[in-house]
Amino acid sequence: MILMRHGQSKFNRHFTATRRDPGIPDPKLTEEGEAQAAEAAGALANAGITRIVVSPYTRALQTAAPIASALGVPVVVDPTVRERFHFTCDIGTPISSLARAWPAYDFSHIEEVWWPSGTESTDSTMARAARFREDMQASEFWRETLVVSHWAFLLTFSGQNLNNGAWVRIETLATP
Repeated sequence: MILMRHGQSKFNRHFTATRRDPGIPDPKLTEEGEAQAAEAAGALANAGITRIVVSPYTRALQTAAPIASALGVPVVVDPTVRERFHFTCDIGTPISSLARAWPAYDFSHIEEVWWPSGTESTDSTMARAARFREDMQASEFWRETLVVSHWAFLLTFSGQNLNNGAWVRIETLATP
């Protein structure tokens, strides 16, 4: 399995510079983030990916889109791999709006408001990561899956701190 953190978002650019929440709900990618996604599409061309699992946040969908297009693989939108809800950027976009913006993707299995209403506990994030790990262990295709997700979820799932646009291949689904 390959784990990838979404490309740089407008939130990430501001927060990295100021360490303050800029108040941007569900931010889009910056030009640098778009370039990171395009670069990943080329770099992952021969990685054996047969599907992409992606968070419903816009920045993750924007990161996955050029990769899915380049590889010709299906995209599965899964809120289980969303970011830990803590900052303004973790306020999502309603599913009806996402479905209009991304008509090729299936959102029918996701509630209209799919993100929490308040700060998510570490225990809750750990439970989501464990649930996703179990789902992947039950899948015969986990080794061929690219997961486009977020810093806190990926850290919880893998124990690895990934920068924007970075990815890592994991060979085992053991708990870190």
